Amino acid sequence: MKKIKLFFLTFLTLMSVSSIANAETVFLTSDDFVGISFWVVTLACLTASIFFFIERSSVPAGWRVSITVAGLINGIAFVHYMYMRELWITTGELSIIYRYVDWLITAPLLLLEFYFVLSAINRAKSGMFWRLLIGAFVMMIGGYLGEAGHINFIVGFIIVIAAWIYILYEIFSGVTGKTATKSGNKVFVGAFVKMRMIITVGWIIYPLGYVFSYVTGGGDVNSLNLIYNVADFFNKIAFGLIIWVAATQSPGRNR
Repeated sequence: MKKIKLFFLTFLTLMSVSSIANAETVFLTSDDFVGISFWVVTLACLTASIFFFIERSSVPAGWRVSITVAGLINGIAFVHYMYMRELWITTGELSIIYRYVDWLITAPLLLLEFYFVLSAINRAKSGMFWRLLIGAFVMMIGGYLGEAGHINFIVGFIIVIAAWIYILYEIFSGVTGKTATKSGNKVFVGAFVKMRMIITVGWIIYPLGYVFSYVTGGGDVNSLNLIYNVADFFNKIAFGLIIWVAATQSPGRNR
């Protein structure tokens, strides 16, 4: 509980410092809710990245790779959101390519967390790594090609859905899912179930956003960017916090 309080205290402090530092050059308006969401996610990802790197040394050795990757995911997202935030506030527009540059890196890392947490309890198999990695890349590349108009929209959507279903199969009923269920570690299984729910519920936003962009002809950029920002907030930060909680409850933690 103390660490959770530290996380939110750091977040609020960074928000305050950032607001003061930019007091004379603020372009954000009070009714720009999308812009506000960009600011919040930018600072939240920075906070989460710092928090995970600080906490890395306090968890058992087997969990440190997972915590490090959680820090990297949020650090990468922070850098991308800085660019996206400025573009949005100054132009009111944002090319979808910025989203996919971020997702092409962070989505595979998020999925590989299933492999890394299994490694923490000595249950990982090399095949899991490659299946998860390839599934993530296919989903993101197919989505980008479809949304950017490089391939037919429907073909891109089919690739996205097929890859997502494959990923869900792997973490629920495939080797990865079965290995986790048979681990016998209650703390680990509880975390694994929550991680799967984020990939199931949280990631559905991305194919829905894909369809929404097509239906609106890319015109309703406000709603689409707000949806993506909220999704990234939970999918990146909550995912890492689930792993961190499991790590702190595992034997061998450094206090």
